[in-house]
Amino acid sequence: MKKSQTIGIVAAIATMAVCFLPWVYISSKQITVTGFQAIGTDFGKPGLFNMVMSIIMVVLFAIPTLWAKRTNLFVGSLNIAWSFRNFILLTTCMMGECPEKKPGLYLLLFLAVSLLLMTLLPSIPVKQKKMN
Repeated sequence: MKKSQTIGIVAAIATMAVCFLPWVYISSKQITVTGFQAIGTDFGKPGLFNMVMSIIMVVLFAIPTLWAKRTNLFVGSLNIAWSFRNFILLTTCMMGECPEKKPGLYLLLFLAVSLLLMTLLPSIPVKQKKMN
């Protein structure tokens, strides 16, 4: 796929933007949790790791070598695992109360899956050997 690197960079930048959107709303405490603001909860900054992995992925998508594509696959796997971890952790019902899921959390999962898919479809230039 020719455009997989470009799509991957756009998806990684979009993942960084999604970290600032609301992910869940906890109605009993009236708290909106984003990737960087979880004040009043024990979640910390759940989007920080996604942000770091996305920055690394942008750099690796831009490097046209084989080792960068292989490393990007590993980083993409870590990113999707952390996204699923965030989804499970933030949407878990505690003491009979379930947080309201916001579209940002679903966007995070979608973008993590698309990033991993783009790492599986790298465009690597292949050198042709001349046969005499």
